[in-house]
Amino acid sequence: MPKPDSHPKLMNAANVLTFARIILVPAVLVLLLLIEPEVRTINWWSMEMPEPVGRNQFYGILAVIFFVVASLTDLLDGYLARKYQLVTNLGKLLDPLADKILVLGTMIILVQMGRLPGWMVVVVLSRELAVTSLRGVVGADGVVIAASQLGKYKTVVQDFSLGFVMLYYPVHGVNVYAVGIVFFMLAVALTIWSGVDYFLAFRGALSGKKKA
Repeated sequence: MPKPDSHPKLMNAANVLTFARIILVPAVLVLLLLIEPEVRTINWWSMEMPEPVGRNQFYGILAVIFFVVASLTDLLDGYLARKYQLVTNLGKLLDPLADKILVLGTMIILVQMGRLPGWMVVVVLSRELAVTSLRGVVGADGVVIAASQLGKYKTVVQDFSLGFVMLYYPVHGVNVYAVGIVFFMLAVALTIWSGVDYFLAFRGALSGKKKA
């Protein structure tokens, strides 16, 4: 088993995976943009879905494949960085940035396509900006607010839901789009819950600092 490196190289395995994820981001977004607009005569709760237009279904499946691969690299690079002490300042900067561009960029395009309610994406985006700001405030004083389990659950449910929304068309008679919307609603609920949890952790960190 390789020994942990106390002075990790800039281009280590974890950072290579992060760069791979960054490369996959535009691939996912371009594939979604290639999907032709469709005349929607249904709402988000309808169980009747339109037939695929042109190569829309093919582009959607490819987008999901790239999205899943990119999400898996996010898990793997974090595991490698922790296990083999490959944490670098570059990785700390690029890893969360790549993840947010992938997820938020996908959401914004899905709103443009009429597949996601805009207000839900605004809630998710607001939470991400708020948490990043809170971490920056306490991080300047050397205080670290660790990622909570709620935040991790939110990420899993959110990515799961986006995959189904991107698939969109029925698979073996199953309305995967309806499944995706239901799970995205759950992701929004977890987003709000985890956001409140981060705020409480932030307030606790400030209280501890004042007492010290």
